[in-house]
Amino acid sequence: MMVSPAIALGVNLKVLADSMDESAAQVIPGAILGDYRDLATVREFAKDCDVITFDHEHVPTGLIRTLEAEGVRIQPSADALIHAQDKSYLRKALEPSLSPRWAIAASAEEVHDFGAPLIVKAIRGGYDGRGVWNCVTVEEAIELVVQLGSVLLEEVVAFECEVAVLVARSQHGQAAVWAVTETVQADGMCNETITPAPNLTAELCGRAQQIALEIAGLVNLVGVMAVEMFVIGDRLLVNELAMRPHNSGHWTIDGSITSQFEQHLRAILDLPLGATDLLAPFAVMANVVGTEKTNLYRPYLHVFARDPGLKVHQYGKTVRPGRKLGHVTVIGSNASDLRQRAAHAADYISGVIDE
Repeated sequence: MMVSPAIALGVNLKVLADSMDESAAQVIPGAILGDYRDLATVREFAKDCDVITFDHEHVPTGLIRTLEAEGVRIQPSADALIHAQDKSYLRKALEPSLSPRWAIAASAEEVHDFGAPLIVKAIRGGYDGRGVWNCVTVEEAIELVVQLGSVLLEEVVAFECEVAVLVARSQHGQAAVWAVTETVQADGMCNETITPAPNLTAELCGRAQQIALEIAGLVNLVGVMAVEMFVIGDRLLVNELAMRPHNSGHWTIDGSITSQFEQHLRAILDLPLGATDLLAPFAVMANVVGTEKTNLYRPYLHVFARDPGLKVHQYGKTVRPGRKLGHVTVIGSNASDLRQRAAHAADYISGVIDE
């Protein structure tokens, strides 16, 4: 999704991929195949790159630090990225008022001290609901500690909705923020986004944006980051960070003057950042999630004829039940109508409905 804005900016992209089946490898010529966890592979890949960036947070921190010490320009830096890689690192950096009650636990005694019910999170490696467990009893949590070793414990938060704020920051500290997005989850994975978040007051939206900007400065972000938050009345609690263009911001491709993907390129290349204004009062995105249906292109005949204003984005992934395969976006003035249109198209493409 960074290819189109890169072409417009005259920027050449190079990708290191595990296989030619990966989405980026399908659209960036001359993809290099290799293991992103292998120092020699990444060092060789970096030789003719002006700057290196990521589409996930799983690159080993030590590898990044080694390359930085060798003069390779990497954005976001290891010092910034660790706040998204390591959930305990994030919790320690945040003001207490921005976090739910939390603790690190590596023993049954520490779990007992925290109490149940509780949320258990893998400190590293979780995403899309993976690595997160809602435990009703202490015993359930202790089983996870036995399996995983050290884990992050958090209190169960009775939140009203979840929101995400996309923020971009350049090397010289210029920052930009998009409208607050409400994210709707299904089975721990984002299923839909509505922007601007329809259930938040202007004051609360402004506060959420300010929190995101402050965190961007705190971690010395260079690039785009999504700050995921829980809304509890007039309180905002930070859930997690994603230090990269994020699913909660895919609506920006069709709904904002500057997409998160163009903005990420601008930020890491230290170009002036673009405007983040919406192109319509609302933008709604619905994810296309895999089922047993494998032909995702035949449904275009129906959804495009039914809704010419619809925008569809496929990721070129192998179909697998429960996997994010693409998304659809619609923009306009009636959020309820947009949600119905986006949901219908996503469900029809994935095969959830057939009419």
